[in-house]
Amino acid sequence: MAHTVVIAPDSFKGTIGAAAAAEALAAGWRRVRPGSDVRLMPMADGGEGTVDAFAAAVPGAARMPVTVTGPEDEPVDASWVLLPPTPDAPDGTAVVELANTSGIELLGTPPRLRALDAHTRGFGEAMAAALAHGVSRLVLGIGSSSSTDGGTGMLTALGARFTDAAARPIAAGARGLDSLATADLSGLAPLPAGGVTVLSDVTNPLLGPRGAAAVFGPQKGALPEDIPGLDARLARLAALVDADPETPGAGAAGGTGFGLLAWGARLVPGSAAVAELVGLDAAVAAASIVLTGEGSYDGQSAAGKVPAHVGSVAAAAGVPVALVAGRIATDADVSGFAATASLTELAGSSEAAMADTARWLEEAGARLAVALARG
Repeated sequence: MAHTVVIAPDSFKGTIGAAAAAEALAAGWRRVRPGSDVRLMPMADGGEGTVDAFAAAVPGAARMPVTVTGPEDEPVDASWVLLPPTPDAPDGTAVVELANTSGIELLGTPPRLRALDAHTRGFGEAMAAALAHGVSRLVLGIGSSSSTDGGTGMLTALGARFTDAAARPIAAGARGLDSLATADLSGLAPLPAGGVTVLSDVTNPLLGPRGAAAVFGPQKGALPEDIPGLDARLARLAALVDADPETPGAGAAGGTGFGLLAWGARLVPGSAAVAELVGLDAAVAAASIVLTGEGSYDGQSAAGKVPAHVGSVAAAAGVPVALVAGRIATDADVSGFAATASLTELAGSSEAAMADTARWLEEAGARLAVALARG
């Protein structure tokens, strides 16, 4: 009887996306156990690769191309994914990703001070395209942001108006918030009937030492001396918009979480929501073995990350689960996994593992097939 193997990794950030990682692991497994029934269910937490993960994991998902205004005003060829109708979303669900429309990977290098000028307009344009298609629900991944504009670019694309004291539209990006005098959200597109779900594992508020500017500004090129000004700009926005800047997740994606709250969206932990949407529980319950993984598995990985969630689903179903990681830190608790594979150990160094991640993922899949396959 063929074994059913569910392969549900996160992306290995900076090296390979979740969908490609799942394919590489599957290739290695099949090399050793060609008779296995392998189901690929790449996972995501709302960051880069979220659209790819849904496209690969959900039968009948359709990729919808869209050209948007990138974070530095250049055209960007992106896509969103249309999921098939369900009882609670009879006209389908659109999955839209900030990373492929307004993400930091779309900036040149180095991104010095683009935290002031980059914006989220393209993300809003992709959302508007999905709404125009007539979907019942939006699912939004907001990781890998390039900007610190509080989501004003996104909201502008959806019909909001942000103006200065002379009633002129403000400049794009955080820099434009300097002159913000009025925030008019009355022209915003209505929420779809099934609502808007935002995937984010970030719980930071909008402002302060744990806020968008202080925590995420440096990732976008801001220097320490830039942070107070960025925080003040976001505070100016918060004073004009009816949303709570202290809401967990309001600071996600340079304040895009706050902008989405102002629209009426709901922020949820990314990993669990993706698992529910792609039907992970049912797939795991029918499996003999589960493989999961991420780039770095350490002491923090148990706090809402993909491998921990997949592991808990497998444990509840009584199905053995194996972990693959680029590196497994010494403080990581791997006691719940039936087997583990470290790409760093397989390749001999982290540099070698990162230089050809797909190769070593395939090797890890083969090693785990030997270690775990029965019969």
